[in-house]
Amino acid sequence: MISLSFTVVALTGMLLLGVALLTSFFSTGEIMMKQNNRRVVEQVNLNLDVYLRNMRRVSDSIYYRVIKRNDLSYNSIDDEMTLLYDANKDLLISIVLLSENGKLISCAPLAKLKKDVVPTQQQWFQNAFDKIENMHFSTPHVQNLFDDPDCRYRWVVSLSRAVELTQNGEVHPGVLLVDMNFWGIEQLFRDVNLGKSGYIYLINNEGDIIYHPRQQLIYSKLLKENNINMAEYDDGDFVETFHGEKQVVTVKSVGYTGWKIVGVMPMKDITANYSHIQLLSLFIIMLLIILTIFINQQVSSKIAEPIKNLQRSVERLEEGNLNADIAVGGSYEIQHLGITIRSMATQMRKLMDDIVLEQEAKRRSELDALQSQINPHFLYNTLDSIVWMVENQRTAEANKMVTSLARLFRISLSKGKNIICIADELEHAKNYLTIQMVRYQNKFSVKFDTDPRALNLSTVKLIVQPLLENAIYHGMELMEGEGEIMVKTYLNNNDLYIDVADNGDGISPEVCRLLLMGTEKIRSKGSGIGLKNVHERIQIAFGLQYGLEILSQLGYGTTVRIHLPCIEYNTKQNKED
Repeated sequence: MISLSFTVVALTGMLLLGVALLTSFFSTGEIMMKQNNRRVVEQVNLNLDVYLRNMRRVSDSIYYRVIKRNDLSYNSIDDEMTLLYDANKDLLISIVLLSENGKLISCAPLAKLKKDVVPTQQQWFQNAFDKIENMHFSTPHVQNLFDDPDCRYRWVVSLSRAVELTQNGEVHPGVLLVDMNFWGIEQLFRDVNLGKSGYIYLINNEGDIIYHPRQQLIYSKLLKENNINMAEYDDGDFVETFHGEKQVVTVKSVGYTGWKIVGVMPMKDITANYSHIQLLSLFIIMLLIILTIFINQQVSSKIAEPIKNLQRSVERLEEGNLNADIAVGGSYEIQHLGITIRSMATQMRKLMDDIVLEQEAKRRSELDALQSQINPHFLYNTLDSIVWMVENQRTAEANKMVTSLARLFRISLSKGKNIICIADELEHAKNYLTIQMVRYQNKFSVKFDTDPRALNLSTVKLIVQPLLENAIYHGMELMEGEGEIMVKTYLNNNDLYIDVADNGDGISPEVCRLLLMGTEKIRSKGSGIGLKNVHERIQIAFGLQYGLEILSQLGYGTTVRIHLPCIEYNTKQNKED
């Protein structure tokens, strides 16, 4: 919290200062950009003024030095006009002198008017007579007054004026036309840019475009320009929004023509020019942030770090890691707290170890107790059979049963082991059946179907014999011959199954549900605690997902299914089980 508080305060101050400086910087930059735009527009205006002055000079020279000094009825001015044209042919397309009715008097270079062209209907001709005292500049157009064998018709801007013509001593009105090559004006504007995407264009006093870098797109109506509104703007800088884009506009009027030079720069160009400044500012701010955080961390670490280390140690304890190392450091109070928690963790580990040992001993005692229950139960039933044979003087059969019983107990004892292999468990079951077959005089038959892969898997001992015992006592004892018992051992889905099935009378669903619960109401001869005992021993040894399942239907027999995991039997591993 100390580090965070200092950092937040410092960063807030730096951010406010940074925002103020950047805002001031961008505002100053915008002003400088406007000033730069004005300088560029002023320079273009100066160049254009020089160009137009040259055109006015040509017009004045022809009028005052040639036309005024000659009577056109007696003197030809073609040579003087040609000489003046040749001196300025880089800037001019033609010089033409016409009478008030549009008749050609003289021109340079020499050419012939087209038959279908009526000069008096041309806009430049009419403008010259509308305001006689002024010169008139037209918008760009194609000059097509004369026949040109090469069909070269060029874009021009026409400078026209009304003049006085002397003929036969009389003065008559006429029109002097000087066609300027539009290329000259275009050259003045073409290479002038404002910023990255800004541009400059030229309009007349009505807003008609004289030059625009995207003139063809505008004429084709693929692009729009705010030129009509610009004609109403006074000279200066303006910020406007046109088609959703904010832009800075600089307007400058061209003297004695009524034209206006318009410079347009999108506002995004102004901010884009300072992107590197923004990046540099961001870098400096980030550097200051890192430096501030580092200093704050160093100052606060001596106080906060021992507490954070202790907190992480306690979190590992909460996650159940009792072997986690408890950090001890910092001031005396924090060290004492760490030592106390370390001692508590040691006591918790000792208690957990004691609980594990206690639970393991409890599990073994429960397994031994259940195992001890099955042995007296089976021994009682077997000895009861032997006594019955002796009483009935069936000595040979009694002797055979005693021998089988001895073999049975050899496997049952299994040197104290509770876990044996399937092969030994099935041998134990067969010895048990030998005893029962003698007693019941082959009243039933038994079949074994064993998957060889199951013989070396592990099982709790004495789990098949109690199921066979129940099948005999409850399924075979009351039948009159044709009793069948099937013991099938197989693998399915990586689990081991042993089915003990008989074709007896079957068991009702209610009894099936209660058998594995060991309910007193269903106890009878031969069943007792057998099924419940086997079920519980399997679950203690392997887990609650394993055990017995009873499948029965009245009149069709019963199948008791043993479900075990597939675990390879290891003699060495099971010696002390």
